[in-house]
Amino acid sequence: MASQHSRLYRRLVREVAKASIAPRSQRNQEISTNFRTLFERNHQSETFQHDVEDVLTFMHSQRQYKTLLERYNPLVDLTAEERIEATARRVGLNMPVTSGSEK
Repeated sequence: MASQHSRLYRRLVREVAKASIAPRSQRNQEISTNFRTLFERNHQSETFQHDVEDVLTFMHSQRQYKTLLERYNPLVDLTAEERIEATARRVGLNMPVTSGSEK
């Protein structure tokens, strides 16, 4: 039981590291301290272990969803104006230059 508990903790730490943008040295230490405290308090609880597994599944799925969205929908992170321009270029058109936007 303790080894499974440790495995869950390590998996959670790895998943947080993969989801993080900042390097490890710049991450908030408070978060890892809170995770350790949670795991120490609830090391016997079956419900807690199921909840952590659900959280891990959610975090992994969100990371995978973001990767797939970026791969198959490259316009997702553009503004509305940039999206319109990219769509027009895709079909071989150029957007007219308006007085509000200067290039």
